[in-house]
Amino acid sequence: MEMKNLHELPLFSKSVLVSEKKELPKRWTVSELTSQIRGVLEPAFSQVWVQGEVSNFRPAGSGHVYFSLKDEGSCISAAVFGWGARQKSQKPSFELKDGLKILCRGKVAIYPPRGNYQLIVDLIEPLGAGALQLAFERLKTQLASEGLFDGSRKRALPRFPSQIAVVTSPSGAAIQDMLNILKRRAPHVRVVVVPAVVQGDDAPAQLIRGLQIVNRNRLGDVVVLARGGGSIEDLWGFNSEELARAIAKSEVPVISAVGHEIDFTISDFVSDLRAPTPSAAAEIITGHWVEAGHRVQEISRRLRSALQRDLGTRRVLLSHVAARLVSPRDRVREQAQRLDELVHRLEGSIQVKLERRRGFLQQWVGKLDALSPLRVLERGYALVRNPLDGGAVVKSAQKIKPGQELEITFYDGQRAVLAI
Repeated sequence: MEMKNLHELPLFSKSVLVSEKKELPKRWTVSELTSQIRGVLEPAFSQVWVQGEVSNFRPAGSGHVYFSLKDEGSCISAAVFGWGARQKSQKPSFELKDGLKILCRGKVAIYPPRGNYQLIVDLIEPLGAGALQLAFERLKTQLASEGLFDGSRKRALPRFPSQIAVVTSPSGAAIQDMLNILKRRAPHVRVVVVPAVVQGDDAPAQLIRGLQIVNRNRLGDVVVLARGGGSIEDLWGFNSEELARAIAKSEVPVISAVGHEIDFTISDFVSDLRAPTPSAAAEIITGHWVEAGHRVQEISRRLRSALQRDLGTRRVLLSHVAARLVSPRDRVREQAQRLDELVHRLEGSIQVKLERRRGFLQQWVGKLDALSPLRVLERGYALVRNPLDGGAVVKSAQKIKPGQELEITFYDGQRAVLAI
């Protein structure tokens, strides 16, 4: 048998061959080594917080889920037991899926069948704005399925509100912008500000309290939840499920005026109306007042124009009437002159008639004078009357008795005589 050089023996060192009597090292079985490592590793990492990105997400029919948690340099296996049951009972506000960055709490465990270690997770929290967006979408879907966003349950805003309640921070720029617009567009509308924190963990509770105060005391015909712009974290108080349900229960119509036009919150969807900004809410509320004011101005302008036209027409008519109207003094003077003329004509006419009558009278007087007994008496005749017989004319001497008193009328007088 050919002897080889010891240096050519690949798997053994010189020490092994020096003496066959030296004790060999401890030989571990795979299970023993795994158990030993497990006993050292698991107690040292019984509760750890690890953050990373989900990959290789694999849900199992049993309700458990398995995935890898990785970052730029490493990757570790992870498992969540009972995730399906947890989703049904606790309704987490995000969906676990590939690409989601999370923060996990759990323990490091060894899985003996494969001899690798993994993270057994008992708590998961999403990280960053992406996680908040996932929570937002999940809550939005849940509330929409319950009908809180249905248009049928939304109430119309009052057309002409006399008082407005605003739940917001009294020191914020949003309320100042709203007050400036309301004062300019509808100065007669009263505004009641209900102070509330609009950012941070206390915001949902204070906003709910403000809504309750408005409803309990009827502080306005409409209530506005207002806040200026900010990041998704700044506006997160308006994505509260409790606030959404409080808005849905409000008896006073609610306007959500949160952030800028591109910002959307859960309160926007459940409110009776969403305004892009607090300033826009003030303009919407006063819209009918402004429209009514413009309408009144237009009607006033048209009425004023119509009155001016009517006055112009009447002024022209009055001028024509005035031109034909005679002064009462002139009319009296004319009538007096007319009366004088008529009197003069009447006097002339009477004079003419008198002259004519006088001529007729003279003619008749001449005729009567010619026939008058006095003319006969002037020729020497006399008229004898019996005074005892009422002055009757004595026509016969036979009717005169001696000594009877008689009255004789001559042409120039009368004489009483006694008959012989």
